[in-house]
Amino acid sequence: MALAKQAKTLTEAQQKTVLEYCKATRHSARNEVMFLLSVDAGLRAKEIASLGWSMVTDATGTLTDTIRLEDKAAKGKSGGVVFMSRRLIQALGRLQSETSSKPDRVIRSQNGKPMVPQVVVNWFAYLYRDLGFEGCSSHSGRRTAITRWARKISSVGGSLRDVQSLARHSSLAMTQRYIEVSEDACRRVVG
Repeated sequence: MALAKQAKTLTEAQQKTVLEYCKATRHSARNEVMFLLSVDAGLRAKEIASLGWSMVTDATGTLTDTIRLEDKAAKGKSGGVVFMSRRLIQALGRLQSETSSKPDRVIRSQNGKPMVPQVVVNWFAYLYRDLGFEGCSSHSGRRTAITRWARKISSVGGSLRDVQSLARHSSLAMTQRYIEVSEDACRRVVG
């Protein structure tokens, strides 16, 4: 896949802009969770749409620090354990407290029905269009997450194989295709 065809990654400043924008929207808690599921957990649109409360809570309904993504909710059979950031857990907690009845699906449309993957894709397209983020799509958050993991993994004693596991890719080559090259890092390592 040529670089021009890949979704652009999001800078820290862009991520903050999106989170501020989400706070001002009608369904702010849901919108914040949708964005964080993409940029922090690296979920695909299908996975965001299919995520159930049972996948993020224990038997008593208490939020956990992991997503137990079932194969039926994932691409192919790429389900597994997805670790959540602190800010994603907090956002899910806010959404959970706003949800009067506990439907299975975490992400629901304005009319209370579960969202389908294409609606999630469209939501991200409108979001990035409204913010003027050209080249961004529903996959931008996933690429951003995988790139961030790849840059941080060696500082915690991990390797690209660990990033592959986090991304739930069957091949390391696929994971490498997601990682954005840092020209600044290349300059610094050579210079």
